[in-house]
Amino acid sequence: MALNNNSKVNQNDLYIRLIPAFNTKIKEWQREKINNINKIDLWNYCIITKWQGKKDLRMYELVDDILNIDIVNFLKFIKENKDSDYSER
Repeated sequence: MALNNNSKVNQNDLYIRLIPAFNTKIKEWQREKINNINKIDLWNYCIITKWQGKKDLRMYELVDDILNIDIVNFLKFIKENKDSDYSER
């Protein structure tokens, strides 16, 4: 399964399939008292920092990437990009 920037439909379908992984990561951080994290921010973080330029990623690789997001790197990403539009990247 490849991430293709030209195919909005495929990305939407992929996002929907990855929602359980995003929810799992959010719940993990909530148990650690880290709140206000949302799926769209996690999705954008992965698209921009983990999957950009990669092809033929398998579903298990995508899920593994999500479940192993480092909170420090994620929060740094959010802070640096809070005023920018992700779609510009």
